[in-house]
Amino acid sequence: MSNVRDNLIVGLDIGTTKICAIVGNLTPNGLDIVGIGTSPSKGLRKGVVINIESTVEAIRTALQEAELMAGCEIKSVFVGIAGGHIKGFNSQGVIAIKNREVTRDDVRRVIDAAKAIAIPMDREVIHILPQEFIIDDQDGIKEPLGMSGVRLESKVHIVTGAVASAQNIVKSCNRAGVDVADIVLEQLASAEAVLTADEKDLGVVLIDIGGGTTDIAIYVDGAIKHTAVLSLGGNHLTNDVAVGLRTPVGEAEKIKQKYGCCLTSMVSREETIEVPSVGGREPRILSRQLLSEILEPRVEEIFTLVNREIVRSGYEDLIASGGVITGGTTILSGMPELAEQVFNLPVRRGVPIDIGGLTDVVSSPIHATGVGLVKYGSRNQQSRNFMIGQENMFDKVARRMKDWFGEFF
Repeated sequence: MSNVRDNLIVGLDIGTTKICAIVGNLTPNGLDIVGIGTSPSKGLRKGVVINIESTVEAIRTALQEAELMAGCEIKSVFVGIAGGHIKGFNSQGVIAIKNREVTRDDVRRVIDAAKAIAIPMDREVIHILPQEFIIDDQDGIKEPLGMSGVRLESKVHIVTGAVASAQNIVKSCNRAGVDVADIVLEQLASAEAVLTADEKDLGVVLIDIGGGTTDIAIYVDGAIKHTAVLSLGGNHLTNDVAVGLRTPVGEAEKIKQKYGCCLTSMVSREETIEVPSVGGREPRILSRQLLSEILEPRVEEIFTLVNREIVRSGYEDLIASGGVITGGTTILSGMPELAEQVFNLPVRRGVPIDIGGLTDVVSSPIHATGVGLVKYGSRNQQSRNFMIGQENMFDKVARRMKDWFGEFF
């Protein structure tokens, strides 16, 4: 590995349509992206590994490409997790403060009290995200250390996932020759990359639309309040196009990317596209508006389901700064405009911010999760050595819970 070994952080976004490895270098001036590698993903469905061999091969290809560009050897990665099995909920715990002054031990105890809930055997805690602390009825405290009081209460957001899904991701990475430093919820990583501190404080909903899933995260007062995953994504749009235009799925994906628009009113009636046929038949010339008429209902359905989830969360009146959409599918023209119509809120497209290095390469919604994984890792680089090989993933999760205070404040 190069001489910046200790400052290199690698994010591995294992998606339904692509696997992307991004290498970041932590410098005194911030985070520089120094390498990127991508590979088509064939072993996943709706964010969950269904074929380990195909996934391992794709991971290996992406890592080799990133190593070549960055000029280093990748030993350890931060990997994203998504899929319909992900569940998030809020919890709270209360303890008595031992010495009338909050210590690190008190903080750990109150977090333990908050996570003392029954979780099925087939599920594992992925994240415990502190929202706020309350000392003697004084709420809104972000950092309670050193404060005086007799009663300490914590509010946290707990994210759980299927043990088997997490283990399959870890196994795939290990077989590709890398250790897993941490498993990170994908919308949490995307939020790291594309959201500003002001948006999180004012209230914002992040919608990450990938190939197989749509990931949702709601932030209010600077803390994450709600997470959800919908098993709908860009692949559904591609399949709709393939069926509607009677063209192979591969061609449908190309047509969607090149000519796709999810707002019919933005497309001129005169515009035409050439559509390849199946079975060796002659290509056909069709109206581009027909393509939009196929895409618009599906995208509207995704946003309607997201809106229903926002209402269900109870935070719809608190997301004052609106919505941020990111993920590869949101490159489609007309996406923010259609989202604004459905949500009745301002919506912008989110691209990675506050990074240096290969900014022109990664400044796209496609790379939001990968860059976010690197940024998540960089926040923890000071307090943890990531080149550990022998520890298993769930030991790391347990250790992370103990070290959570250093992570989040």
